[in-house]
Amino acid sequence: MEFDFLEPVNDGIIRFVGGLSSQELGSKVVFHTQDQFPDIAQINIAIVGVLEDRTNINMINEVNLSAVRKKLYSMFPGNWDASIADLGDILAGDSVEDTYFALKKVTAALIKNKVIPIVLGGSQDLTYALYRAYDDLEQMVNLVAVDNKFDFGKENESVSANSYLTKIIIDEPNNLFNYCNIGYQTYYNSQEEIDLIEKLFFDAYRLGEISNKITLAEPVFRDADLVSIDLNSVKSSASANMVTFEPNGFNGKEICALARYAGISDKVSSFGVFNHNSTLAESAIIAQIVWYFIEGYHYRSKEYPFGSRANYLKYIVPLDDEELIFYKSDKTDRWWIEIPYESNGSNKLKRNTLLPCSYEEYLSACNQELPERWWKAQRKNAL
Repeated sequence: MEFDFLEPVNDGIIRFVGGLSSQELGSKVVFHTQDQFPDIAQINIAIVGVLEDRTNINMINEVNLSAVRKKLYSMFPGNWDASIADLGDILAGDSVEDTYFALKKVTAALIKNKVIPIVLGGSQDLTYALYRAYDDLEQMVNLVAVDNKFDFGKENESVSANSYLTKIIIDEPNNLFNYCNIGYQTYYNSQEEIDLIEKLFFDAYRLGEISNKITLAEPVFRDADLVSIDLNSVKSSASANMVTFEPNGFNGKEICALARYAGISDKVSSFGVFNHNSTLAESAIIAQIVWYFIEGYHYRSKEYPFGSRANYLKYIVPLDDEELIFYKSDKTDRWWIEIPYESNGSNKLKRNTLLPCSYEEYLSACNQELPERWWKAQRKNAL
């Protein structure tokens, strides 16, 4: 069984939670213990630790999530109705590939049971295993990485925390429809890598763009299946990461806002936080990132792809060569643009689909400007 890969939450955490008040989050979480395993059919969100960091040369401590769990479970929840379970940890396998296999199996089983895994690593190459979990679900995957680097590597290079994206792009089966980077810092990425992002019709937003207007990221998360956060995208004054010191990056408020956008997205089905150094100081920001993701989940609106288009206002914008079709939700006032299915093309998408967008993109279309994300989605669909 897939869940046999999971080790129970250690007894020290169970005793710690036992000493919390009934109002604190830990008292409302179901735990995998030596005596029992949570009923998957009864939970919405599962916390999974992965104690694997062999591919991250910057790690100085072994992965230990006890401090993160204590910080998280000492917090007070909002008025949440989601049922949460802590399934314990996946231990590092004999090889890194063994760890990937275990994480893939656990994640796939959770997603099939409509449970959202929150994966706490470990090194960020674990994102590859999360991506591979979608292999049996017969769907294209949209990956969003909050990261200061693109994490490309050489084609023949072994996968690492800084090169996993190349393996995702190259390996078969190729289920990746779109990759979007949120918060890259130009001086950490070669011009060749930046050009490759454009060539592949992927999306990337510089740190300054998002910091100046964080709402730019909301439509991106609304279209994501898998969200991976590299803690190095947070500046060290906010993350307390003094091992690989980062003078620039998102502040605490911004990274938590991004986590909330991920949680509130009806489409996000897996979420991970990686590349921390297992220090007591860092545990605070990780716990708050997880808290805000769960907070966002509570406010999911169950709109597209679950809702009916009959509940949307339809706007048709005529351009010189074609018409763009926009939809506006009468429930949340959020916007989508339709990507048409071309029956004579080699489409990755098998039907018309809706791409989340912003009101500003609708206004740009009214001024005869093609939205860039729509254009890229069209090109990717035809590849």
